[in-house]
Amino acid sequence: MFSSLKRLLIGRPLKSKELGEQKLNKTKALAILSSDALSSVAYGPEQILIVLITVSAAAFWYSIPIAVGVLILLTALIFSYRQIIFAYPHGGGAYVVSRDNLGVNPGLIAGGSLLVDYILTVAVSVSAGTDAITSAFPALHSYNVPIAIVFVLFLTILNLRGVTESASILAYPVYLFVLALFILIGVGVYNIATGQVPAELHTPIGTPVAGIGLFLLLKAFASGSSALTGVEAISNAIPNFKDPAPKNASKTLMAMGALLAVLFSGIVILAYYYGITPSEKETVVSQIAEDTFGRNFMYYFIQGTTALILILAANTGYSAFPLLAVNLAKDKFIPRMFTIRGDRLGYSNGIITLGVAAIILIVVFKGKTEQLIPLYAVGVFIPFTLSQTGMILKWLREKPQGWLPKLLINSTGALISFTVTLMFFLTKFTQVWSVLIFLPIIVFIFHRIKKHYEQVGEQLRIKPGQQPKAIEGNVIIVPVAGITQVVENSINFATSLTDQVIAVYVAFERDDERTFEERWKKWQPNVRLVTLHSHYRSIIHPLTKFIDTVQHKANENNYQVTVLIPQFITKKSWHHILHNQSSLLIRAYLLFKRDVVVATVPYRFKK
Repeated sequence: MFSSLKRLLIGRPLKSKELGEQKLNKTKALAILSSDALSSVAYGPEQILIVLITVSAAAFWYSIPIAVGVLILLTALIFSYRQIIFAYPHGGGAYVVSRDNLGVNPGLIAGGSLLVDYILTVAVSVSAGTDAITSAFPALHSYNVPIAIVFVLFLTILNLRGVTESASILAYPVYLFVLALFILIGVGVYNIATGQVPAELHTPIGTPVAGIGLFLLLKAFASGSSALTGVEAISNAIPNFKDPAPKNASKTLMAMGALLAVLFSGIVILAYYYGITPSEKETVVSQIAEDTFGRNFMYYFIQGTTALILILAANTGYSAFPLLAVNLAKDKFIPRMFTIRGDRLGYSNGIITLGVAAIILIVVFKGKTEQLIPLYAVGVFIPFTLSQTGMILKWLREKPQGWLPKLLINSTGALISFTVTLMFFLTKFTQVWSVLIFLPIIVFIFHRIKKHYEQVGEQLRIKPGQQPKAIEGNVIIVPVAGITQVVENSINFATSLTDQVIAVYVAFERDDERTFEERWKKWQPNVRLVTLHSHYRSIIHPLTKFIDTVQHKANENNYQVTVLIPQFITKKSWHHILHNQSSLLIRAYLLFKRDVVVATVPYRFKK
């Protein structure tokens, strides 16, 4: 039943040689890897206005120069990550750059930040998309969390089906969103140019505003820079591109940067000229669309595509998180299971982990996007800063041809990213302080996992001249619960391996003990039986005590102790819950005993 359900949801397994068919072309890659960055225009400009409104609506004209600053940072980041793509064509992004140029710990800080950031990408994007839906349909406000969880489950299943399949489905909403915003911006700019937007709706640019200071402007700039989250995703996901992967990734990155710049600028300009004031119940994009078109088909088309891309922006996390996890797992900082490809050739363990973690965040934060965005943004600007700094050191150390312009680009990116990071900590400390706690914890866990793998490797390694432990023979202990065909099958198997077979029966009553001994002598007179009396109705305690005694004597004679557990296999899978509890308990306990081999002899029922 489970296999049939899995096949229905995920599809048939793919052969390893079909991996090449799962690579992305530039059109699909732009949709699936840029959705996070492009979707952020739905809330990035709003974050600027939320800061400026603390002074007054007259301060909204400052959103224009702040947007110019964000575009300068965007340009620096796009060119910086373009250089990273060619310098590190196998992917890994900020983690690999920081690890190779700054050291292991900075690399782990970048990697840990990005892992958490991609989880937040899913939680923030889905929460923001749900907000867009409930803005259009206010009756659904109280169902934000269940709606968000359903979307996360949908995206998780879609990505488990494979990269190309998810890209084929998700490309349409992304490009529809881009089209919808181009129409909105085009009509809005036309209305402004033709004088259809009253001048009294906005304060003229350059109007002095009391209470505006450098600190507040930097705070607004940092908030608006949340629109740049997701820019790094393409550099992490280079292995997902068709060959030549670095060149295709670079072109996709440039296209994403151009689209993001146009859409972000357009929304900021329209919000300023329309005099839009941020509201808890309606997003800025919703207000602009309503002022431009009214509540007609175009309004719902824009809201629908905005909601879709905000939800589907989470797919950037699903594309980048598993690949980053692979890099960390190859370096043995997280479990090896993240390097394993699933039935559909995707890294399914990473996809499932991301989905579960995002659902937990949505439930904990109750789907409140505004509480997650600062944490989300600071989580990505830390890797931005580290990766740019790493590239600076790379150029200074290697000094390849034309390295000075590259150094200048990375220096600009590092300086602005560091400033934004500082501003987040200074202005939103109450919302981002947890970063200072969970990042050291994550790095500590990384090191503990690495140490464990190193210790395991050391113990598994066969050293030159090492002599294996001699085994002279085998003592097999067979726990028995009665005289049945299952026990007979196990005893026959044990006696075929060695003549040192001991059957062990644990009795709770003395009468049962004597009765069983008499029956055993008649049934298996050549197999030694040991009966143990349990005063407290426990099978495990007397059995393990006896095994310890046998093991001690066996070690003196270089004998191996094997515990052979009889177990019957029922015809139908659901019947398993009705049987074998004792054997499962014994096996689970003995697996952690030293120098004891635990084996199972199955006996299959036919009906």
